[in-house]
Amino acid sequence: MANVFHRNLRAAPPVAVRGDGPHLFDASGKAYLDASGGAAVSCLGHSDQDVIAAIRDQADALAYAHTGFFTTEPAERVAGRLAGHAPGHINHVYFVSGGSEAMEAALKLARQYAVERGEPERVRFISRRQSYHGNTLGALAVGGNAQRRAVFEPILMQTETISPCYAYRGRHPGETEEAYGLRVANELEEALQRMGPETVLAFIAETVVGATAGAVPPVPGYFRRIREICDQYGILLILDEVMCGMGRTGTLFACEQDGVVPDILTVAKGLGAGYQPIGAMLCSSAIHDAIRDGSGAFSHGHTYIGHPIGAAVADVVLQKLTAGGLTDRCAQMGGRLQSALEQVFGQHPNIGDIRGRGLFRALEIVADRDTATPFDVQQRIAARLKSAAFDEGLICYPMNGTADGRSGDHVLLAPPFIIGDNHIDELVTKLGRALDRALPG
Repeated sequence: MANVFHRNLRAAPPVAVRGDGPHLFDASGKAYLDASGGAAVSCLGHSDQDVIAAIRDQADALAYAHTGFFTTEPAERVAGRLAGHAPGHINHVYFVSGGSEAMEAALKLARQYAVERGEPERVRFISRRQSYHGNTLGALAVGGNAQRRAVFEPILMQTETISPCYAYRGRHPGETEEAYGLRVANELEEALQRMGPETVLAFIAETVVGATAGAVPPVPGYFRRIREICDQYGILLILDEVMCGMGRTGTLFACEQDGVVPDILTVAKGLGAGYQPIGAMLCSSAIHDAIRDGSGAFSHGHTYIGHPIGAAVADVVLQKLTAGGLTDRCAQMGGRLQSALEQVFGQHPNIGDIRGRGLFRALEIVADRDTATPFDVQQRIAARLKSAAFDEGLICYPMNGTADGRSGDHVLLAPPFIIGDNHIDELVTKLGRALDRALPG
């Protein structure tokens, strides 16, 4: 009997033994095109020799030093690099080991900032339905993924939610994108007035929604209106770019394309490209300095924050994403992927929407494309598609609950930035065969 507590306790996964570029290989020698980058993690593919060398060199020099006693050169170096590329006034970096930790740190920082400013009555968060911010209790509480919340609902803190910016399902007939964006953004102001703005800490959103709804970008003007409301009522704007950040949407930070600067920003996944666990919470000088000049310390911390090997990896990854041109390549190849998806699936009777930015794309699967009616939940379309794709040698990220938390299906695609046209051809060919197998006859 296996001793590993696997995600699925009724089926043993194959053993992965090797990676080469955008492919993974199991113990039988079967190759899989990693078309989802795991979970939008592996932006550099699986065999980057520069990153591997950085791991080896840093381990030889210094494997670990607790941040309660020391800082390290790689942590200082990559923090400077991240802050140098961050938008606007975001210029302080708090390292963690993953996305959920980054979001927990953001929530706690928002609360401590309010206390340091003499506003202890601020205790509430507002977020959006059909969102996901992590699996720890705080992150899960502010997320809107109904299925992942269900078992733990009784022990989660209460959070107010508003509509997502999800034009495919939320826009009224004849409504422009701009009018739709203003309408759903203004729900934030309505929630603040209902709750009392003086009780609210922050509004939280994924810049481009990830796994829960499938690469849903905001419509033009949506986040500018959100920023105006946050400023008007004195609440923080926290943008979650754990999945959509670090070049994934074609700019290093996804919010660059929306012309907004948050107060707190979270990243992970692509920051370490899968080679080491690392994430980061970034914040403004105003927040950092309020704590520095108040209590003098953030009441938070984990054993492995600022890990020197993780930081050394992130430094190499970040250089490749910026000066190395891989973020620009992501934008270019993302356009090619979108074109290929539209060519193959654009008229498919069961594909309702093909969306996303950069190499962060999704296809929404429907029973009727004219009415956007989802398949019946009992059909288990997402699970069947994942299994069929895996058999074809394709790793993708299908999810259910897309439409309303229970019904609806999509498949998320987030391949490594190093893919070529031949890999895009392989992706759409295998995905097409998998869809044929997964959809009802």
